Amino acid sequence: MLAPENRTLDLDEAAIVDEAITSRRSVRAFLADPVDEATIRAILDVAARAPSGTNMQPWKVYVTTGETKARIADAILNSGIRAEKAKWDEYRYYPDQFFEPYLTRRRAVGFALYGHLGIGKRDVDQMRAQHDRNFVFFDAPVGMIFTIDRRLNQGSWIDYGMFLQNIMVAARGRGLHTCPQAAFAPYHNQIRPVLGIPDEEIVVCGMALGYEDVTKPENDLRTERAPQEEWVKFVT
Repeated sequence: MLAPENRTLDLDEAAIVDEAITSRRSVRAFLADPVDEATIRAILDVAARAPSGTNMQPWKVYVTTGETKARIADAILNSGIRAEKAKWDEYRYYPDQFFEPYLTRRRAVGFALYGHLGIGKRDVDQMRAQHDRNFVFFDAPVGMIFTIDRRLNQGSWIDYGMFLQNIMVAARGRGLHTCPQAAFAPYHNQIRPVLGIPDEEIVVCGMALGYEDVTKPENDLRTERAPQEEWVKFVT
């Protein structure tokens, strides 16, 4: 008989895993209901089972709530640095110039989000206000900032992505939602003194964690995925 860790998941178990993955989405409005520390630690323990080259485990997490979380928001929003002028001086998340099919996909999700919020193409101030909600973690009770040692290489960043995904899936298994937020990365100079982040660590991203506010229109957004024909090739 196979050991439990080697057996194939039955259909019910597979459905549970699939549901946790497919129900994950970027929630942009949260309830104030707190998430207890034991739950946060359990999620991070599960997430740390992510694979990493030679088991280096390149992730570091700063978990914030309450006053400290508010201080991060204040430091960024009072910096006077608008999002369009923020410098990606630690790493580049997006290409210098978008191209197809990525340009169309990017525009589609932007138009869809602002459409749910009733924000038009020329409503620049409202767009900025919505973007600034990143920095209050969309009112989530828990805000996490993720860093990586700058001496590590690209392979460790791949490992980091799997760790982040694990957090989001583990959160779904506990009835929680998340929003991964690259928007924090350009503001590392504002975040560092608040959290005591040393210079050798790069701010990778933030993440909001909490319970979804289902009354908010932005949470009605459901993004689409490209059909397999566009990105899968079976070679026999």
